[in-house]
Formats: sequence, structure tokens, C-alpha cells
Amino acid sequence: MAQTSTNALWSGQAHMPSVSGSQVTIVSGKGAWLTTDDGRTLLDGAGVLWHANVGHGREEIAKAAYDQMCELETHHVFGRFLNRPAVALANRLAALAPMGDPRVILTSGGSDSVDVALKLARRHWQLAGRTSKTVVLSRDHGYHGLHAFGTSVGGLAFNREGYGTPSLIPETARVSHDRIDDVSHRIAEIGPENIAAIIAEPVMGTGGVYPPPLGYFEGLQDLCRRHEILLVLDEVITGFGRVGAMFAAQRYGFEPDMVVFAKGVTSGYAPLGGVLVSPRVWQPFFDGDDAPVFRHGLTYSGHATGCAVAMKNLDILESERLPERVLDLENVLSAELEALRGCPGMTDVRYAGLMGGVELAPEVDGDKVVRYAEEHGVIIRNLPRNVIMMSPPLVVTDDELASIPRVVGAALRALA
Repeated sequence: MAQTSTNALWSGQAHMPSVSGSQVTIVSGKGAWLTTDDGRTLLDGAGVLWHANVGHGREEIAKAAYDQMCELETHHVFGRFLNRPAVALANRLAALAPMGDPRVILTSGGSDSVDVALKLARRHWQLAGRTSKTVVLSRDHGYHGLHAFGTSVGGLAFNREGYGTPSLIPETARVSHDRIDDVSHRIAEIGPENIAAIIAEPVMGTGGVYPPPLGYFEGLQDLCRRHEILLVLDEVITGFGRVGAMFAAQRYGFEPDMVVFAKGVTSGYAPLGGVLVSPRVWQPFFDGDDAPVFRHGLTYSGHATGCAVAMKNLDILESERLPERVLDLENVLSAELEALRGCPGMTDVRYAGLMGGVELAPEVDGDKVVRYAEEHGVIIRNLPRNVIMMSPPLVVTDDELASIPRVVGAALRALA
């Protein structure tokens, strides 16, 4: 029998020699707080991975999952088969969507949803006879998960490296994340007749917490219309209240052809994601006996228990008016972040809704800032470009929220 270590888990996005021996085991959570196996209580300043929107330990969500499992744990939604929670959730999401009369494809999470949306974008143009339109553009520093398509369109180069080719899917290219003139130039260079879609985060998350640049998305929408390019919004992080509206597209007035969602739809209580598809894209697959089949489908897409969890999560978001509450919390977060300007070792602060980032100078060890915060009772994360992120549950109090930027400031002063 092979010898087994005390921890056989291969952690995600981890340099395993560095993390081994210093890992933190979370055993419970309530509201905006988490508890470790050694008894420490930590404020969840990161919202786990941007997703704990309604907070931890909501018994009503657990009960919804229990009740659904007792009735029907799940059944697939392939072909002629449906299950009631999947239909109910799809109809509810369609009513909340930032476009009129969408259809809803359900998946197991954000990376799945990116794959589905970008495959559908290419399929759309093949069906329309525009067979050269295969290239998918994405923004520098953007992040769209780590499935094959998400890895290929990711704007963080290190996630694409080491697989033997510049991109797992070759028909992809990056554009500027903030300069619309450069985007226009890149489209002309590649040829609009070759471009199927542009995928973009309304508020860039993992790439450094960048709110929408002034005029950028308005220009992007115009370019997409003029050149017949589909606009896919990746709202995996920003959806379901994170930026003060159910979707960022609604707050900022964007007009997408598809919206990718996950995370906040269940607040992490079950793995679930999906794609909202506008009529322009879905109608050819629904109209007429000769309509083609879009070959999508995952074993757990439309998972009945996951959908029941999402429905209860949406109940909480709406009854407690959490998206609206974020607009008030944004004032607290922005004031505290602005107060950090001038701290040693920081170069910028950025924020949108309940997403904040503190950009550090290259010589500052962001991991030490994270460790300092943890030692002082707050969990935050250091993003790849040396940006400290904060994205707590939407149920966080004003005082709890204020303590997150403050501990970053204390860390910078201590390290200086």
C-alpha cells in the first residue's frame, strides 16, 4: 500500500512547498465571521472567493437544501426532462436579467459558464454563415476562470504558460483593459470579420479591482454593434448585489448579448452558475422544426438542490435588500480606502460597490500584509499584481467593514 501523507489535498493556485505546514483550516462560519480549527475567529474580509454574499451559516438555506434533497436530490435537464427547481430558478433569473426575454443555461460554476458562453458565441456565427468569426477577445489582466476557454482568454499571462502553446485555444487575443482606442486598433488589426465576441468583467476582480474606466464600456458597446461582435459580460463576481445592483450591467447601463454568472447566485452554498442569453443569440435554436441543437450540457446543470439553494439565496438578497445596502456600505469602504492614500508602500486604491483594492508598490511583500491582517483577525487576499483585495459578505456591519482597510494600513505602517 502506498504511503499517504497527513494531507493529500492538492490546493488550488498554491505553491505547495510554500503553503505546506502553514495552512489554515476553516471549520465554521456565521455572518461575516469564520472560525479556524485552532479556535481563532476571523473576519471574512475576502468573502471567501468573492462569493459569500448573504454571509455564512444561514440556516434557512440549509433547510431549503435539506427539504429539496428529501423530495428529489436532482434530475438532469437534458432533452425532454426538467425538474421544478431548475425551471423556477431559470424563470426568476430571466426576470432579474439586464436584458429583455433571455433564456438561461444553468451550469456548475463560473468556469463552466465561460466555456458555454464562448462556445455559444462561436456557434452563433457559424450558424449565421459567418464562418470566419471565431476569435474571442478579452482584456489585459482579465480573469475568466481556468477551464480551457477561460485559461485561453485570461489576461493574466502566467495562467496561460506551461502548456506547450501560447494559448490552449488559439483563436483568442487580448485588448487593452482601459484604452478604447487601443481596442479599436486591435479589432482593425485582427479584422472584425474574424471576431466572434469580446468577454469582459464590468468590474475587473482578480486582475486588480478596476471599476469601469470612464467611457470604456460605452465605446466597447459601440464597437461591438458596428462590427457585429457579441458582447459577453463576465458577472461571476459582480452579479447578485456585489456592486449595488443585482447585476453590474444594470448599475452601469451596459447592454450585453450574454451574461455569465455564478458565485453570488447561491452565495457559495452550492456550486451553480449559468449564462443569460439574449434573444439575438437564442432565437435561431428555438425557432422552427429545422432549428439546430446547441450541444451544451453538464451532469449537474440544473441541479435541483443547487437551484433550491439559489432560490432561497435570492429570497434573502431581496427581502433584506442587500444590493441596496451595498450602496451605503460603498460609502464606508471608499472613505476608509481613501484614508489610506499616503500610507507607506501603497500606490493606489480602487473600489466599486463592495469590492476594494489597495495596490502596493512592487517592493512591498503583499503576502506579509495578508499575514499581518490574519494575525490581527482579518482574512484578506493578495492578488497576482500585488493588490490587496477586500470583498466581504454583504451583511457586514459598518464597523466590521471599516476595520478591513484599517488593518491594511496598520500592516503597511508596521512593515515600513
